[in-house]
Amino acid sequence: MDFLTLFLTKGQSDNLNPSHISLYLAIYHCWQQNNKTNPISISSTEIMKLSKINSRATYHKCLKDLHNKQYLNYSPSFNPFKSSQIQLVIPA
Repeated sequence: MDFLTLFLTKGQSDNLNPSHISLYLAIYHCWQQNNKTNPISISSTEIMKLSKINSRATYHKCLKDLHNKQYLNYSPSFNPFKSSQIQLVIPA
């Protein structure tokens, strides 16, 4: 099974809202565009645009939730000139 199938299966019991799903799908799309390599570098502006999330607070909450629920590993850069890193993981 692939990441997306496992995400959708596990997500049914984790009470994910549409923003979580949209964010994960945007990250998944970027992962595919980068030849399915882990980790990927992301720009919050690009991911927010792709996922249709307009609020930075919502973006960070959903990203933190996905990290805490072990759908992905998020390593923020805290540097505006350096991209953050995200690694997709197989949900347990």
